Amino acid sequence: MAVRGIISAGGYVPYRRLQRAEIAKTFAAGGAKGTRSVASYDEDTTTMGVAAARNARRAAPDVEIGSLFFSTTEPAYVDKTNATAIHAALRLDSGTPAYDFGGAARSGVGALLVALAGSDAALVVTADLRTGLPTGPDEAAGGDGAAALLVGHDSHGPVIAELLGTGSATAEFVDRWRTPGDRRSKVWEERFGETQYVPLVEQAWNSALKAAALTPDSVDRLVVTGLHARAVRASLRRLGVDPSRVVDDLGATVGNTGSAHPGLLLASALDQAAPGEVIALVVLADGADVLLFRTTDALAGRDQGSSIAGHVEASADVPYGKFLSWRGMVTVEPPRRPEPARVSSSAASRSEEWKFGFVGSRDPDDGTLHLPPAPGEPPAPMAEAFGTIATFTIDRLAYSPSPPVVFAVVDFDDGGRFPLELTDVDPDDVQIGARVEMTFRRLFTADGIHDYFWKARPVR
Repeated sequence: MAVRGIISAGGYVPYRRLQRAEIAKTFAAGGAKGTRSVASYDEDTTTMGVAAARNARRAAPDVEIGSLFFSTTEPAYVDKTNATAIHAALRLDSGTPAYDFGGAARSGVGALLVALAGSDAALVVTADLRTGLPTGPDEAAGGDGAAALLVGHDSHGPVIAELLGTGSATAEFVDRWRTPGDRRSKVWEERFGETQYVPLVEQAWNSALKAAALTPDSVDRLVVTGLHARAVRASLRRLGVDPSRVVDDLGATVGNTGSAHPGLLLASALDQAAPGEVIALVVLADGADVLLFRTTDALAGRDQGSSIAGHVEASADVPYGKFLSWRGMVTVEPPRRPEPARVSSSAASRSEEWKFGFVGSRDPDDGTLHLPPAPGEPPAPMAEAFGTIATFTIDRLAYSPSPPVVFAVVDFDDGGRFPLELTDVDPDDVQIGARVEMTFRRLFTADGIHDYFWKARPVR
């Protein structure tokens, strides 16, 4: 009998952190203990989704992806499909469909359930930018991040976590809402949400345990997540699982990443698990969804790649004022330079492999690497390449949403030299000889069109 479940998992947490105490220092209100993750000015849910998807694919590079699902509550585009940019950055075949699951926090776990019910190998990518008005609870408790889960049968690749059973419960009630165009979510009184969620969680939980023929004592690692913190805490007390088996929700270091959080916490649980463990994922969002997995022997032999703990540890603080600027909550004086013109759609389409995939070319005679690619030469994918900074400059006059701009000439390990903008770095820390890797980012936005390309960032 074919085993279906998770083949690989990857997550992404941005490099920057906001110290929550800085909020209260500025406004004498709000804030909390710990930190929250902050997407940089050149990141959005699409670029973070690419980062998480690349991490998941590194652990299963030979699996042929049959479909791509992308879920977020903060899409870079509406009307236009955002999953297609991830599709292009991953260089998936044109015959592989890519679809958005958007708008609601529940869409992330919904996309995962749809993928698990399918027959092909599907890559489920979730990403979110969470924020709120200054001093509000969402500003402090939220976080930015992404997750990617590659699901399929054992015929597609070794399954590291077999799906044992699921349960769902749905009800219509207004607990958290945001109308199109609003910059913040609104919430109803907390006690009301708790009274709605807890019975739904119990219903879904019991249904999943019955489908998997398990008891609460069988669960080795429990993940419970949702944007209603009070309901999450109340649900934890009702499930009958020893509190020592509850997986850290990353609230103190990352914050709640919304629709991405179930995948991020599941990836974190898989990082820590051993073969033969039962992992329960419980998601509260306009109802409740429960997924039960058992890890397999393939988990021990997998390439873990970039762990969630590693992403959490690699970080640097961002000033609160810069955070507000990046979020568009305050408007700072822009560089006194002309803003860039919008990207040509036709030109971008013609250079898709270069622009989205960072694919150069190699001379078939002498092996010289060309960036950008030379016509007629064999392709040379460079997105996974590492390089060394040969020289750099700090430009305080060039237009940037967050000046100054740091440009570097990078010598790649397998040959080739190319000038690139650096990101996730403080200008004073840049050094010749430093090692860098590639990351998919947004250069700028003009006339509502996002100009995506690749930058370099320090290897940490």
